Amino acid sequence: MADRALRGTHMGSTSLESEEGVVFVERQNVDFTCPSGHTFEITFAIDAEVPDTWECPLCSKVAIRNGVEDFQEEKSTKPQRTHWEQLMDRRTMEQLQILLDERLEVYRSGRRRPGGY
Repeated sequence: MADRALRGTHMGSTSLESEEGVVFVERQNVDFTCPSGHTFEITFAIDAEVPDTWECPLCSKVAIRNGVEDFQEEKSTKPQRTHWEQLMDRRTMEQLQILLDERLEVYRSGRRRPGGY
């Protein structure tokens, strides 16, 4: 059986293509510092728009690009709403109770879908 084994490379582990003849785009390294004092470097293409902030890979806080002095953190003008608040915008408690009663009746009758199939 061993003489019939298929030999080769591991699937997906390495590429068989070479980098010969490939011209890489010009790059720039940008330094960021987070509030915890972590400094890290991210590589961008020269023509890419570099953001003022980046998530710190160590503590996940918002890091600011070095050299940016007048950064103002964008604050959400609209408060986050829970799923319950969004549901209550669409239905009243009476409608929800009717819907619950209908679904419980379907469940208790053994039918999983309206129509009996």
